[in-house]
Amino acid sequence: MGRDPQYDILFEPVQIGPVTAPNRFYQVPHCNGMGYRDPSGMVELRRIKAEGGWGVVCTEQAEIHHTSEITPFIEIRLWDDRDLPPLVAMCEAVHAEGALAGIELAYNGMNGPNFLTREIPMGPSHLPIVTFTNDPVQARAMDKEDIGNLRRWHRNAALRAKRAGFDIVYVYAAHGFGAPQHFLSRRYNSRTDEYGGSLENRARLLRELIEDTGDAVGDGCAVAVRISMDEMLGEAGLHREEVEDVIALMAELPDLWDLTLSGWDNDSRTSRFAGEGAQQPFVTNVKSITSKPVVGVGRFTSPDAMAAMVRKGVLDLIGAARPSIADPFLPRKIDEGRTDEIRECIGCNICITGDMTMSPIRCTQNPTMGEEWRRGWHPERIPRKGSDSRVLVIGAGPAGLEAARALGRRGYAVTLAEAGQEPGGRVTRESRLPGLAAWARVRDYRLQQLNDLPNVEVFYDSALAADQVLEFGFEHVAVATGARWRRDGIARFHQAAIPIEDGPAVLTPDDLMDGARPTGPVVVFDDDHYYMGSVLAELLADSGCSVSLVTPAAEAANWTRNTLEQAAIQTCLLERGVRIVPHRAVGRILSGGVETACVYTGRADELACSAVVLVTARRPDEALYLDLKSRRGDWPAAGIKGVTAIGDAFAPGLIAAAVYAGHRYARELDTEILLDEPPFRREIAQMLTE
Repeated sequence: MGRDPQYDILFEPVQIGPVTAPNRFYQVPHCNGMGYRDPSGMVELRRIKAEGGWGVVCTEQAEIHHTSEITPFIEIRLWDDRDLPPLVAMCEAVHAEGALAGIELAYNGMNGPNFLTREIPMGPSHLPIVTFTNDPVQARAMDKEDIGNLRRWHRNAALRAKRAGFDIVYVYAAHGFGAPQHFLSRRYNSRTDEYGGSLENRARLLRELIEDTGDAVGDGCAVAVRISMDEMLGEAGLHREEVEDVIALMAELPDLWDLTLSGWDNDSRTSRFAGEGAQQPFVTNVKSITSKPVVGVGRFTSPDAMAAMVRKGVLDLIGAARPSIADPFLPRKIDEGRTDEIRECIGCNICITGDMTMSPIRCTQNPTMGEEWRRGWHPERIPRKGSDSRVLVIGAGPAGLEAARALGRRGYAVTLAEAGQEPGGRVTRESRLPGLAAWARVRDYRLQQLNDLPNVEVFYDSALAADQVLEFGFEHVAVATGARWRRDGIARFHQAAIPIEDGPAVLTPDDLMDGARPTGPVVVFDDDHYYMGSVLAELLADSGCSVSLVTPAAEAANWTRNTLEQAAIQTCLLERGVRIVPHRAVGRILSGGVETACVYTGRADELACSAVVLVTARRPDEALYLDLKSRRGDWPAAGIKGVTAIGDAFAPGLIAAAVYAGHRYARELDTEILLDEPPFRREIAQMLTE
């Protein structure tokens, strides 16, 4: 099977200054939660992207100087020559696969609290720093000497990048993270000297850094500029027309323009709030301003959409962060005519939570993401089976589907038994909720893979009891029966059931996903703090209910700050008339409503309603697993060697965790597991002896 000719345009080489990208697939700089702490993991992650066909593979942002670092976030560093070895290794690994390597030099300025170095941050003006957590740190206004120092530090970093072997060296003025963007923005730049006031003055630092970088790397490397086209604040901030004027001022100066939105939450909007190609209106005109190649993103997963961007003259290179995480082999699959095998990004932003929680990157669709080096997991290759054992997987939710798929790929004879009439489990149910349709891709990708595996059988309407499992004679049994939402209010705030009187209907998310629709005023008690409470509040508001969302947190869907969508969620609810009641917990359900109490003072109040939706904890559906485990003595006669609960049936968690659990089970079957040692490699810092 070969490439569809309509996609030939995506495999044309693109000249970027003195270097040539082998195709139009461009993995833009993206974080991975590894950085300086897990350099070998970072190297292997990038190498696999190149192996998968990405013509350009970039680092995350690289801190260039100790006066601007963003602790607690973990990125790579290029402070001095001691930081070079992992970057040299990355370049060599990427080059070995035939791709170009790019590095994003970053001086965060007002975005860097400098908690590690304790240096005073610097920016264009005297202002508090701009971070995710409102850190009580203020940046001082840079004087001419500071600006001269910054230019020298950036030049030195560019020289180091060239020595490391990078082909593309970035000047970073995007996402609200780069000092050049702070100088561009009237919000942050109140200067009256030649670096403030007019647009040309505010763009002066950007121009100087581009020129300095070009002079440092000479004609051996390309110089790229990453710039945000809009801060989504109207004329109060940088907006498209103004940024187009900035680009026009220096249109031919760099070798590449990399276009984004600002801040990061706008650039990487979840699928709940933005579809594929959503950034097109902001980048459409740039090709008419410059003759240099332009790269942009848009959570592109469709090769048709990618090719259309090039044919329309909108983009020269198809930028991707999240789609390259979900499927590092996306370009190769298009090239080989295997587009139906693409693991399409679902836009959930679980990948970003790695950076936000200072932990290695993960992905809902791709359970090998972040495990390439430390566990040796490859996204497209998996070891052959370790025995001729047959495996029964019970439950076709995300854990069961992934376990069956990966086991089938290993060559095991697999039977997948689903109690219901449709596959997908919670993925199918949740994808029917507002904004979550793309999440069905988790199910659809795995079903397509299973259809191509003759050694995997799938049976529906097949609820099983322990006696039946013991009769079947499978050597291994994986129980992936999922979980159900609790109806008693137990979660983080309450560890004991809350009192419930006769009165309002008490519902769970499962009830609403089963079709229940209350009328009148409804209270949603969200002690889960991820997406479910807000999605159900949106669903109920759209169905005509008067909705109050009560949460012990300070805001709706508090944990979604880690997926960069909390502000969008809060806005969505407020625009629908949902009343958000923070800092309160439902303590009792009364005959005419609920009693809520302040989480700090305990002062109680009553809130009238006709129904209560408890979005609290979930209880694993573990009855079958516990029954089988209690009958371990019957296993030898039944030929059973092992029974394992996986996914939500073992411990309810993220969909990403369920997929990972299914994949890990399949990878580890018939392998020796040493419980007293970490099941992965790790790098440990060595103590200096001088």
